[in-house]
Amino acid sequence: MSDTVTIYEVGPRDGLQNEAQNIATDIKLSLIARLKLSGLKHIEATSFVSPKWVPQMADHNEIMEALAGDVDIAYPALVPNVKGMEAALSHDVKTVAIFTAASESFTQKNINCSIDESVERFAAIAEMAQTQNVKMRGYVSCVAGCPYEGEVSVDKVVEVSKALYDMGCYEISLGDTIGVGTPNQVKDIINALKTAVPIEHIALHCHDTYGQALANIYAGLDAGVRVIDSAIAGLGGCPYAKGASGNVATEDVAYMLRGLGMDTGVDLERLIETAWFISDALGRKPIGHVANALQPEYKTKET
Repeated sequence: MSDTVTIYEVGPRDGLQNEAQNIATDIKLSLIARLKLSGLKHIEATSFVSPKWVPQMADHNEIMEALAGDVDIAYPALVPNVKGMEAALSHDVKTVAIFTAASESFTQKNINCSIDESVERFAAIAEMAQTQNVKMRGYVSCVAGCPYEGEVSVDKVVEVSKALYDMGCYEISLGDTIGVGTPNQVKDIINALKTAVPIEHIALHCHDTYGQALANIYAGLDAGVRVIDSAIAGLGGCPYAKGASGNVATEDVAYMLRGLGMDTGVDLERLIETAWFISDALGRKPIGHVANALQPEYKTKET
């Protein structure tokens, strides 16, 4: 597997949005700066959602103002609706992300509408993105299972993903939101989807609830996926998916890819240091394995 893989970092947004404690804006900006120094080129920075629903993202304006002018890195922002898109455009955001699911029940819980209604809502955002020359990424949650419905149809995953792709999403990120997927299942989903969406436009977003994330990513790579979502230190979870643990850790993904001889362009040592930085700020150890196994020098001296 001598190839190039893009790691799409979601820690500052997806990783931190579910934290119970308040996280200072300067900590978030320092996290983003450290992630940039590690060599990551796609760092999802924030979301333009109501602070009432996601209080950890209440400082989205301050975050994007601080990042303005940095054209070397993509700093996508999540937008749930037209109002959020308008706010993102006011900060000259170049990439936005929209989100739905392959499960009706999850979509109702997450964004209070049906799957079809969610896609209809995004049509206006897609038009704005096209007019303003903004790239749009689409998330499809619960592709391998739903906390409310259980099994999810592969046909539904393909249907929803194709609708987002046809709408103008340059990339479709398949989310195993509760981490129940297994390698053969992931491979089957991707093989089915790539008949409708070109493989170069498919990404994989795994949670490690059942310890299957790296195995599932390997299966995705074997099926041709070359974009992997992850969160530094294994941050994250989902407020609308009971039992969902964090995203697969960026440093774990980078370590595995290095072992496979695949180029990511990232510095593993810097990722480990960054994992400890944000974990220290949160008052706990990193959730991922590699950061604990290969602690940075300053951390080793402390312990």
